[in-house]
Amino acid sequence: MTHSIKNKEVFGESFLLESAKAENLYFGYAKEMPIIDYHNHLEPDVISNNQNFRSPTAIWLDGDHYKWRAMRNFGIDEQFISGKASDLEKFKQWSEVVPYTLRNPLFHWTHLELKNPFAIKEYLSPKNADFVYHQMNECLQTSDFLPQSIIQNFKVEALCTTDDPSDDLTYHKALKKSGFKIQVLPAFRPDSYINIINPEQYLSNIKKLENVCETSIESVSDLLNALQSRINYFAEVGAKVADHGFEYFPDTTKWNIELETEFSEFLKGNNPTFSNPEALCGYLLKELCKMYAEKDWVQQFHVGATRNNNSEMLKKIGINAGYDAISEQYFAQRLSVLLDELNSAGQLTKTIIYNLNPTFNEVLATLAGNFNEGGIKSKVQFGAAWWFLDQLDGMKKQMNTLSNIGLISTFVGMLTDSRSLLSFSRHDYFRRLLCNMFGSEMEKGLLPNDEEWVGKIIQDICYHNTKNYFEI
Repeated sequence: MTHSIKNKEVFGESFLLESAKAENLYFGYAKEMPIIDYHNHLEPDVISNNQNFRSPTAIWLDGDHYKWRAMRNFGIDEQFISGKASDLEKFKQWSEVVPYTLRNPLFHWTHLELKNPFAIKEYLSPKNADFVYHQMNECLQTSDFLPQSIIQNFKVEALCTTDDPSDDLTYHKALKKSGFKIQVLPAFRPDSYINIINPEQYLSNIKKLENVCETSIESVSDLLNALQSRINYFAEVGAKVADHGFEYFPDTTKWNIELETEFSEFLKGNNPTFSNPEALCGYLLKELCKMYAEKDWVQQFHVGATRNNNSEMLKKIGINAGYDAISEQYFAQRLSVLLDELNSAGQLTKTIIYNLNPTFNEVLATLAGNFNEGGIKSKVQFGAAWWFLDQLDGMKKQMNTLSNIGLISTFVGMLTDSRSLLSFSRHDYFRRLLCNMFGSEMEKGLLPNDEEWVGKIIQDICYHNTKNYFEI
């Protein structure tokens, strides 16, 4: 049966490409480059088990805090967001919101994800919600829409998940053994073991680490030994990346023998709390950075998110539910002290700094340029626009800052930072914007009228810089 809803076709082939030069750069150099997605929150068990998704809601809406925030802004009841409503009901509520997301990046992302991989080329609204849902659902029951097939569809060459140090990495190993051609590599994320937010939860995390390491942890040195053993294990499974997330950057200079003794008593259960979590976090971070350098890993610092602001919803739903915001904490000086100390000791590994507060773009871009050295292009990188900033305006600001203060030609480009397999479309979004920025300046005479020259730079940013930097 032919679908009769008449909606204008979504985003043509020249979407975001505002000049002939931009089109030539995109279609001639950027579009077909493979993807290396070096930071995301995909679930390795989903990729390894490679089972069909139960519904469009499962692959598209479950756990997507970007969409959840928009639905709450529109006044949708929580039962249709994170609650117990049916998949179809949740999808229909989302379709009510989509027409009102104009000028929010969700409007672009939503329709790019419908177009690729589902080949749905019309705007989503309540008028066609049933049709779109059922067309997506039919696709999702086929072998072309298994998780591994979706990843292959987006021309992904390698991806790095985000993993707890206590994870046994069973699914990463299974994927490698299976012969799956795309590298699915673990990334080491030790935040739960270096940052005390809730003392009871922290000690529970320590117990988990003790179990996997088959050792007791009763001192800071015990903890560091356990984390080192997990770094060694992650490296054996193929890890090349460590990742940290901070609301504000910890002071790495405050640790002392008195705090060390107090921390031991806390670990042993003799004290219910620890008096200086920031000093602990700073000390452990510095020691971990030295371990990363020994492995020649890339360390990533995500700084500037104030998380779980709605305490009532935290109790009801948990973390990563869309109740986070941009922090106003200044942290550049503390970061500079750490990088300088590591650099002076010959223990500074490749580093990417992601900034969530755009007020500090120039601050951090200039800081990153202080610690480069021969043999590595942009050893310390001012990272891609992140989270609330990975939209057109935020990406432009990040790339303009990097261009003005550093070298965008050595930039390692975009990443998804997402929990959804459909978010690889954001690489295409980024590439179109990148080509449009360069193409526009070629048209204006600000860049050479040499597509081969500029096109090579575009390909480096989209792929080659990443491949070389991460040694994938």
